[in-house]
Amino acid sequence: MADPSLIACPHCDLLQRLPALPAGGSARCPRCDRELARARPDAATRSLALSLAAACLFVVANAVPMLGLRAAGRDASTTVIGGAIHLWTHDERMVAALVLCTAVLAPGAQIALMLAVALGARAARPAAWVGALLRHQPAARTWSMIEVMLLGVLVALIKIADYANVIPGTALFVLAGLVFVLAAMQASFDARDVWARVVWADAAAEPAADLGPELAS
Repeated sequence: MADPSLIACPHCDLLQRLPALPAGGSARCPRCDRELARARPDAATRSLALSLAAACLFVVANAVPMLGLRAAGRDASTTVIGGAIHLWTHDERMVAALVLCTAVLAPGAQIALMLAVALGARAARPAAWVGALLRHQPAARTWSMIEVMLLGVLVALIKIADYANVIPGTALFVLAGLVFVLAAMQASFDARDVWARVVWADAAAEPAADLGPELAS
């Protein structure tokens, strides 16, 4: 059975054993001084609250217009999904697929996975499915690029401001807030604590305790 107290430093790969941490305390690598773990009181409750907030913001951000344009007496507005559909119908299918994947599907998967894990982690001994979902959470986070999309939208706004009257939609501000909520959600989540408490149906099939840099951070 894997020892959950063993950890490999994500920066220098030094294998070491974590001590029991007091509430609010942290452990650092003795070789490179990288923070290895931090005991966060009520981390599960905060993660659940932030996951619910992110889910609400995500629904609103995809339900209301993100941008509006007014030019030559004509008004037009679109949502994030509407923009992807517009790109698809105008033969920009690769760009449309990337926008849909990185700005809608991946963030939605990231929030759904985190919400499910946060709900399951509230148990004293989370079930094996919590650990299974936890293994996929870093991949969804990697492909979630709302902040990149927002940066692209801001650049586009500056470029077209001379040709049309740009009207920022509610979704633009909601997405900006969602970026900060997602960052807070990831920062408050203690993946190692959840992983150490998961009850595996088959102890012999329990994965190694080293979750890699993404889950260790």
